[in-house]
Amino acid sequence: MTSITAAPAISPVKKREIFGWAMYDFANSAYTTVVISIVYSAFFVNYLVPEGSEWKDIYWSIAMNISTILAMFLAPIAGIICDFTGRKKSFLWALTLFCSIFTACLYFVQPGQIWLGISIIVVSNTAWMLGEVFCAAFLTDIANKKNMARISGIGWGIGYLGGLVSLLVVLMGIVTANKATDLELYVSQHQWAMVFTGVFFFVAALPTFFFVNERSKAEPGFESIHWPTLFKASLKRLSETWQIVKQLPILFQFFIVFTIYMAGMAIIIKFFGIYIDAELNVSQQDKQTIFLALQISALLGALSFGFLEAWVGAKMTIFYTILWWCAGILGIYFLQELSALTGMEPEKFFTILALIAGAGIGATQSASRTVVGLLSPKKYAAQLFGFWGMFFRLSIILGGTCYALVADSLGRQQGLLVILAFFVVGGIALLFVPLQKGIIHDE
Repeated sequence: MTSITAAPAISPVKKREIFGWAMYDFANSAYTTVVISIVYSAFFVNYLVPEGSEWKDIYWSIAMNISTILAMFLAPIAGIICDFTGRKKSFLWALTLFCSIFTACLYFVQPGQIWLGISIIVVSNTAWMLGEVFCAAFLTDIANKKNMARISGIGWGIGYLGGLVSLLVVLMGIVTANKATDLELYVSQHQWAMVFTGVFFFVAALPTFFFVNERSKAEPGFESIHWPTLFKASLKRLSETWQIVKQLPILFQFFIVFTIYMAGMAIIIKFFGIYIDAELNVSQQDKQTIFLALQISALLGALSFGFLEAWVGAKMTIFYTILWWCAGILGIYFLQELSALTGMEPEKFFTILALIAGAGIGATQSASRTVVGLLSPKKYAAQLFGFWGMFFRLSIILGGTCYALVADSLGRQQGLLVILAFFVVGGIALLFVPLQKGIIHDE
């Protein structure tokens, strides 16, 4: 197997290149915020699934699990292909088009057409997840070990700004009908919101392709793409993964711990909108306030924790944000008792909790991305970030399935304890990962 060495950079990194890279986080956050986390997930469960159906969260979990399994298996292979060809930018462009087009196609899904909705979500979400991997793989090209945490934090923070902007447009400019008095218009507005989200993603991602340089070089023999040869070589390298594991044991130890604590985070990301709609008696205006508060706090948290990360390190930043989330989940679990104790209405108290706890959501993910960058040689960045994507998707399956089963059988309130368990186990395990010993110095 080829030894792990660094690939030379083609030119100094400019500020506009960092801006272009961060804009992809801005663009793709519209999809995960509007479609997956907040707007369409709740619409799917409550209005596409027929009333009286025994399955609610399970249907959404099916869409998430199928797309996640596809992304989980495709990410390492796609990453290897990118490393061979040096064409991360081309692959990212194709995936952006796929996600944007299929997101807009959700316009055609009518109430009751569950499997059509699931099919379109599977394609768009798979493309989105693979695109996120390739975007992250550029981090080792545009950042060094000293500024990687700050640049990753800026990207994730700008990402939440993109989620906030798109969410504001959708909730205040597109989905404005009262579902109780005009259900038909309410459904139509959600369909148009998907068209907007697809267009927003595509347009906002353009600076990435204009400003970010393709710094990877094709390996000898792969300057031009011959797909049969490329797939054969990729499968051969994938079969040699164990040799990479032996050379980078700390990175793969981190991947396992990452899967555990991210399972709790994945539940929050994928089921937050559903939980709000089902468990809290809130008006549309209060719902908007909660969602916007979460986006703003996540934005500020990603930026703030990014600077903290430069001071205390990525490992402790992740650990502190896990503790932060444990406190937040316990607050939501005891929401009624705490709101009674403080004399506040549960909905308002929940908004405060969301504002506080939400500050940790971007920081946890940003710091985790930084760790992978610190532990990954540049030459194999796409492949190793592909594994990051694979373990990330595994955490979604693990967390989503466990939560959906508990929520549908014992209630969503008890499902909160599943989130807490993943955070506690993951946080403790993280303390035993010797990250400093595994940092790669190949600038």
